[in-house]
Amino acid sequence: MKKFARIVSAVLSFALVLPMLAGCHGKKGTSEYVMPAGLDPNKTYEIVFWAKNDTNITQTKIYNQAIEDFEKLYPNIKVNLRLYTDYNKIYNDVITNISTGTTPNVCITYPDHIATYKTGNNVVVPLDTLIDDPSYGLGGSEVLFDSPTRDEVIPEYLNECVLDDHVYALPYMRSTEACYVNKDYVEALGYEIPETLTWDFIWELSEKALAKNPDGTYVVNGKDVMIPCIYKSSDNMLISMLKQQGAGYSDNDGNILIFNDTTKQDLMTISEHTKTGAFSTFKISGYPGNFFNAGECIFAIDSTAGATWMGTNAPLSDIHENQIAQFTTVVKTIPQFDPDNPYMISQGPSICVFNKPDSGEVLASWLFAQYMLTNEVQIAYSSTEGYVPVTSKARNSAEYQEYLSRSGEDNNLYYSVKIDAAKLLIENTSNTFVTPVFNGSTSLRNAAGQLIENTAKSTRRGQTIDDAYFESLYDDTKALYRLDQLGSADLNSKADLGPMPAGSIILLSTLGIAWVVIVAYFIVQFAKKKRAV
Repeated sequence: MKKFARIVSAVLSFALVLPMLAGCHGKKGTSEYVMPAGLDPNKTYEIVFWAKNDTNITQTKIYNQAIEDFEKLYPNIKVNLRLYTDYNKIYNDVITNISTGTTPNVCITYPDHIATYKTGNNVVVPLDTLIDDPSYGLGGSEVLFDSPTRDEVIPEYLNECVLDDHVYALPYMRSTEACYVNKDYVEALGYEIPETLTWDFIWELSEKALAKNPDGTYVVNGKDVMIPCIYKSSDNMLISMLKQQGAGYSDNDGNILIFNDTTKQDLMTISEHTKTGAFSTFKISGYPGNFFNAGECIFAIDSTAGATWMGTNAPLSDIHENQIAQFTTVVKTIPQFDPDNPYMISQGPSICVFNKPDSGEVLASWLFAQYMLTNEVQIAYSSTEGYVPVTSKARNSAEYQEYLSRSGEDNNLYYSVKIDAAKLLIENTSNTFVTPVFNGSTSLRNAAGQLIENTAKSTRRGQTIDDAYFESLYDDTKALYRLDQLGSADLNSKADLGPMPAGSIILLSTLGIAWVVIVAYFIVQFAKKKRAV
């Protein structure tokens, strides 16, 4: 009996020690960030910066120059750059690294992605305290470079970085979507480009552009190919349409509202013009800029950041020079339903800072993130494509104003279409909007695009597009992106908390075994006593 008691005692003691042993292998999340008194000049910090550059060599040089200049100011901070060509790859790698505690220090990303990052315990640093710190905040007294103040960051863009009442990122660059118009073809069809494009105008002219010659070529361009309207981002297309019509998409509580009658009507219209060949998307037909530059598209809708790929003299055109048509390019806002109340989506990368056990390392990361808002970086990067600086400090500078004024001097730095695209966004900053951000908003965005892509593909295959089709499409899309698990307070309260930690599993298993042994022992002893009687 005493021997067994010692065994049971040992088993239970081991079980109680297990949580401590499990704790030695790491912990979930990091403590909440606390601002240090200052940056230790005698300590060396090494930080990792993940960025995206679209394989643009000029942008890579700008990143490298920014790092070099920053390290001269802060010799004790070493910045390691890792470049990506796709934001989704950055997102996926961050998600993977959160679980191993190896996130980068600074990352180019989007608020939709941050909403997912921050579901981890203190993974992303809320920047409110850092931004307003009198010493190291924006425009702080101890900052060793000419940093913009909080008031000099365009308010609309800073507000885009607010999640759950806290600022979780700094805006880095901003773009919107634009409609690149072949003016020559519009006039050849007997039209003039209106001050503000409307969807009615786009559809009417696109259908007219399908007229053919007796030999089967299109009248407007004399070619075998003509897709009058191509939209690069199908998710932005539906999101913008719904916003312009005041229809549901989602709300700030994460409720999914996109599966409504307005969406159905918009998809039906898209189907009608897909059926005739007047409309297509990037995923179906290819990059709109290539068709546009070849004279095979009249309305190419793409990001202003893609302006350097658009037009007869585009410096980054992807097609052979022998294929390029000669025409005049006009940059307009995306088509509207109500020209008096225009809406255009705001897009472009932001910068977030990840939490680390060393508060000094986080402060070093913050200083580098803040450096990316200096005039030197903002103006240099915005001049590479149709981005615009996110600070009034850079926008109002003599250097940037001179850059804008030299539109058309050459087809590289001063390429007119690129500068026209930047001016369009600057003039319409107050007309831009963003969608609500929550854990799952990225899936909803993808679903919006999928609705258009599936409708267009089904139309091209000759399927019947009716109420029954949309009922099935809605159900399939909800299931594909698990949207039926979002948008309900009850469902959200049952959010997946992840797998039980290994230490807890071992502890519970060991306790269970111990109790089984104890119970078995007493059963055996009881049986022996009963036989003895």
